[in-house]
Amino acid sequence: MGSIGDILLLVLNLLYFVVIVHVIMSWLINFQVLNLRQPLVYQIWDGLNRLLNPVYSRVRRYLPDTGALDLAPLVVFFAIIALRIVVQRNFYGY
Repeated sequence: MGSIGDILLLVLNLLYFVVIVHVIMSWLINFQVLNLRQPLVYQIWDGLNRLLNPVYSRVRRYLPDTGALDLAPLVVFFAIIALRIVVQRNFYGY
């Protein structure tokens, strides 16, 4: 059972860092530190959006409309942390 827990933790850790990169990159784009007209920046941004928008759209259905403030990444971030805690406690018993 330990190897299944390790694999789940690996996937959750990867998703954790992808969400962090997406949030930081969105801040840098909004503050015009990064420019989407640069091909590499656009490709990374487009890839992250394609990866995370299906998850965010499901969360956004249940959240109230807050205008320009998007709370979906925050909810997904906390859900990942909660799932990591559950996996660690159930598979490793501490």
